[in-house]
Amino acid sequence: MIPRPETGSAARALLLLLLFLLAAGPLLLLLLLSFGEGWFWPALLPAEFSGSAWGSLASGASGTRLLRAALNSLLLGLSTGLLASLLALPLGRQLARLTGWRRMVGSAAAFLPVAAPPVTLGVGLNYTFLVSGLGGSFIGVLLAHLIPALGYTCLFFMGYFEVYDDRLDEAALTLGASRAQLFRPVTLPLLRRPLLEAALLGFLISWAQVPLTLLIGQGLVSTLPLELLSYVNAGQDRFAAAGAIILTLPALLTLAVAGLAIKRTGAVVA
Repeated sequence: MIPRPETGSAARALLLLLLFLLAAGPLLLLLLLSFGEGWFWPALLPAEFSGSAWGSLASGASGTRLLRAALNSLLLGLSTGLLASLLALPLGRQLARLTGWRRMVGSAAAFLPVAAPPVTLGVGLNYTFLVSGLGGSFIGVLLAHLIPALGYTCLFFMGYFEVYDDRLDEAALTLGASRAQLFRPVTLPLLRRPLLEAALLGFLISWAQVPLTLLIGQGLVSTLPLELLSYVNAGQDRFAAAGAIILTLPALLTLAVAGLAIKRTGAVVA
């Protein structure tokens, strides 16, 4: 029996509503928790609302510590995204050109930091970073974040160059362009979108990273996720909820900005 169009539309609307609730529900709950006071089971809503938690985070020692942690997370995320995208571009291109067992080995090397749990990576890297003097430093944490980010972005560029059309490059070379002259006017416009997407991917991998930051940073490098965990462990639910919202907003804003930029930039390879 063929369903009526009205039935199909109602089912799609219900699925969209369910998807919205699953995506926005936790954020709405955090928002209520950050402003609510006296919210105990089985009450559906807080007894009263107050912005005292946000006010405390915006001023005083807690606010200063949270701001420093947020700036560290932002700098780590931006640096990781930028370095990962720039390093993964040539690596992913070479991986896409490999064949046979070389391709299998290269793909496995790129996939290993993606598949391995961050705790396993952190434990494996901890001794090396301590011996090299990078343990407990910002640079050490950055390099640790770069390892899984580079694995993800290498696989991303490998997939991109699988369908990349080399004919434009070949045409430019045929017309007399050198390899150095080829990159900026021909290749770079085609790579703006994947570079932006790869940088965004690297940023998001670093932004919420906890195990590698904790193990390699040894508690000396403060980031927003670590501050959030400290509020949770201390039982400060309202501060933890406010911190979780702060942790979520930059990622959502980055996605929105990147989406707008992708629509306005360069050619897309079909």
